[in-house]
Amino acid sequence: MSQATMDPVGARRTAPRRGAIVALLVTAVALVAIVLLGAVPGPLGTAIAVVLPWLGFALVPLVVGALLVRPRTAWIAAVPVVAWTVALWGFLPVPWQGGPGAGDGLLVATQNVEAGSGTGAASARTLAADGAQLLAFTELDADSGAAIADELADAYPHAYRVGTVGVWSRYPIVDQEALDLGLGWKRALRVTVEAPSGPVSVYVVHAASLRPGAQSARDGMLSALGERIRDDRTPRVVALGDFNAVSTDPALASISRELGEARFGGLAPSFTWPASFPAVRIDHVFQRGFAEAAAKTTTAGRSDHLAIIAALRG
Repeated sequence: MSQATMDPVGARRTAPRRGAIVALLVTAVALVAIVLLGAVPGPLGTAIAVVLPWLGFALVPLVVGALLVRPRTAWIAAVPVVAWTVALWGFLPVPWQGGPGAGDGLLVATQNVEAGSGTGAASARTLAADGAQLLAFTELDADSGAAIADELADAYPHAYRVGTVGVWSRYPIVDQEALDLGLGWKRALRVTVEAPSGPVSVYVVHAASLRPGAQSARDGMLSALGERIRDDRTPRVVALGDFNAVSTDPALASISRELGEARFGGLAPSFTWPASFPAVRIDHVFQRGFAEAAAKTTTAGRSDHLAIIAALRG
C-alpha cells in the first residue's frame, strides 16, 4: 500500500500548503514588479510598465484563491493589490466631464491615423464634430495630410504640418517650429496657439517606434522632448500624440516631471492600441497650467489607433 493511500490527511494538507507557496511566489513577483515600476530604464522597465496595468486582473483570482485555500493568511495576497492600486492611482479612470463647453479652457483631440488607412478625412470629420478646438494627427502620409487639410480648411483655418505630424486649430497659431528631437528627421512640432484665455504652447509628437532591441531612438526622443518642455516658459503647455510608450514607462519620466496626464473617464483603462482590441495606451495628452484635464477614447476612421478627446479647463 502506498504512502498516499495510508495517509490521506497528509495529502490533503500538502495541497493547501503548495497553494500557499504558489500564492506567496506570485505575490512576491507582483510586489517586485510594482516596486521596480519607473526605476528600471530600458527594455525591462518598458516591459514592466506594459504588463503592470494587466497585473490587476491577475491579482483578483489570486486573492479569491487565497481566501478559499488559506482564509487566515489571505491578507498576504491582498498586499500587491493595494500596492498595484497605489502605483496606478494617478492613471485609474475618473468620470468623463468633457464636451464642447470646455469653459475658459481648451478641448483637444489627437489620433494616429495610420499611414495608408485612407481614412484621414473621416477621422478629422468625426473629431471636429465633437467640438474640439484643436486637432493633432500623427503618422500622416501625403494622402491623409492633404485629405485632412481639405476637410478642415474652413473650420480650422490655422494649421502647421511637419513630416508625419500636423496640428489644426480654430485659434491663431502665432509661432511654429519643427522638431526632430535627436531623431535626424522631423516627427514632432511645437506651435503657440493664441487661445481666448491666453497663449498655449502645444507639442505634437510621433515618437519613434518601439521594437525589441532597438528602443534607444524612442527613449532619446522622449528625453529630448522633456528637456524642451522643461525650458518652455509658457504658463500653459500641452503635449499630445503617439508617444509609443505607456503611461508608466520610465522613458516618459522627463515629460511626466513637467506635465500631468489627462485622466480618463469610464470604467475601463482607456487603452488606445490596437483599435480592434485595445491592450495598451500609447497615445496621450499631457498638460500643465490647466486646473482640470479629463479625457476619453473614441473611434474615428479605420485607424489602428483609437482617438483621444481631452477637455482642459481652468
